[in-house]
Parts: sequence; C-alpha cells; structure tokens
Amino acid sequence: MCTAIHVKTGFDSIFLGRTMDFSYPLDPHLYVVSKGYEWTNQLNTHTIKTNYTFMGIGQDISPVIFADGVNEMGFGIAVLYFPGYAVYDPIDRQDHQTLSITALEVTKFLLSTCASVEQAAEILRTVRIVGLEDPVTQSVAPLHWIMADKLGKCSVIEKTKQGLQIMDNPIGVLANSPDFLWHMTNLRNYMNVTPTQMEAIKWNSFSLTPFGQGAGTFGLPGDYTPPSRFVRAAFQKSHVNYSNNPKEAVIACFHVMETVSIPKGVVMTKRQTSDYTQYTAFMDLTTSQYFFKTYDNSEIVSVQMPLYSKNHGQIISLGKLNRPIHFKH
Repeated sequence: MCTAIHVKTGFDSIFLGRTMDFSYPLDPHLYVVSKGYEWTNQLNTHTIKTNYTFMGIGQDISPVIFADGVNEMGFGIAVLYFPGYAVYDPIDRQDHQTLSITALEVTKFLLSTCASVEQAAEILRTVRIVGLEDPVTQSVAPLHWIMADKLGKCSVIEKTKQGLQIMDNPIGVLANSPDFLWHMTNLRNYMNVTPTQMEAIKWNSFSLTPFGQGAGTFGLPGDYTPPSRFVRAAFQKSHVNYSNNPKEAVIACFHVMETVSIPKGVVMTKRQTSDYTQYTAFMDLTTSQYFFKTYDNSEIVSVQMPLYSKNHGQIISLGKLNRPIHFKH
C-alpha cells in the first residue's frame, strides 16, 4: 500500500509527500548521507560515490534501505509497492560494464547521483534494475517510484514487462497497482465530482434538493484500494487551499494525506496482520526540509537538512521516527 502526492503551493514552494503503509512492523530512522559517502551495490560489483548530501527515511537491514528522501539539490523521490506489475531485469553477473542496482537501492542511488528529474531519467536508462530478496518480507519487493525536483518536474518510474517507463506525472499522485497510466485513465470516471455545492433541480414538478453541504463530492470513492486512494488524493490535492503561508501549506498537505491514511484493523492481510499507515512524511524540495508524523504520534516534526561539513563521507542517523506521545492535561 502507500500513497504519494506532489504539491506546488501558492508561494512557489514544492512538496513531495507520502504515506508509508505496510503490514510488517518497521523501525524507520531519519538519516543524513553526506557528500562523498561511498557505498557498494548489493550485488557487490560497483562502488557508488554520493555526489549530493541527502536526507531520507530508511531502515537498517544491512545496508540501510531508503523509502524516501530529498537531496541538497532539491531532488526528491519515494518508493511504493507495485504488486503484479513490476518486472525487473535479470541478474547478469557476467556483465561487469553495466551497473546493476537492486530495486531496493533505486531511491538511494538516485538521491546520491541526481540533481533533477531530467538527470535521473537519463541515468536510469544506463543501469540495470534487478530484484533481490529482502530480509524483512523474505521476498523480492515489487516497486515503482515517484520523483520530483524543485523546478516543478514530477515523474513516475515503472519497470514492467514492457521495460523501463519514465512518465510525466501532471496530476502529481501515485498509489499502487494497476500501472500509472491506468490510474490516469480512471480519473475520467470522476469528472463529475466537484467541491461546488449542487443546486436544487426538478424532476417533472418535484423539487430535489441536496441533503447538505458536500453534495458535489458524491461519488468520490471512500475505500482503501489503490484506485480509490489515487482518485481521492488527486481530487483533494487539486482543490485544497494551500494558502500563501508556509506553515498552513504544510498543515494542508497533511490533511490531504489523512484522507488516504489507514488505521490499524480496517485492512487485514492473508497473514492476519494489519496493513496500516506507519508514518506520513513531506519533503519541501525548495528548502530540503522534512516534515513527518507517525501512527502513534500525530505531532508534526520538522527537520532541516544539516550541513555536516565535519562528517564528510558518512551516513548518520538523526534518530527514530517513532516517539512516545505525551498527552497535555
């Protein structure tokens, strides 16, 4: 599960945000990876040097796997599940020329090497994206990605049986399966949905009036399937008032995500575990700033990307996202 949105505010700030919906317990940390940090791909064939300092949310499963992040150039990316559609390149250990990156490493790789969506698209066409089993789910995770930059560009990355597809994302939304183009076509089924209140009408001589405010949104899907979350997020983010105030814009972004956030117990897997929203995060691509809240603590925390000039070439944990909540009396 998971939903992501790309938002342009009224004061020229650009946000990329996501819900992290997962049925396995996570222990995410916020990390800073400084420029000059070198890491080896999971196939142990190449060493990648981090060209840009970045901040991201990830989990240490040796190595740290990043779910989302933003770098100092204002380039951001988030990874979402894509079951039934993701098809990766086969692993070719004989090819020492082409760089092979596992799907779990794509976020880290692009944050390390790319300053823009355009550059990321260019680099992706030169690498092989392969699948490798992870120790959390003990499976090869089917994934796709949404990426954006401070210039306002937003694109979706999908690796399917048709090959690598990098598509412009004019609506600024991503959910899970089906594929992105299917979701975009499906939006046409909801052209009648509007924030405007419906007027009274007559059938023959009988007058019909709305029950109350919000009648224009009748037909907006309310379930938690990926198609419904995509439609709901697209409608909400397209009509919400982001204001010209930075704090109000951040609050508005989180309110949009509340409409697709999943509480424990309402979506159960075949393993009888709850698939729920473990955290919600937004990245300000203009300032390289993070905002997040967790399932157990709804207070929004902001973190500005620190300048670790004395820690060149390192990866540093800023701490766990999960924090105990304290009720004020």
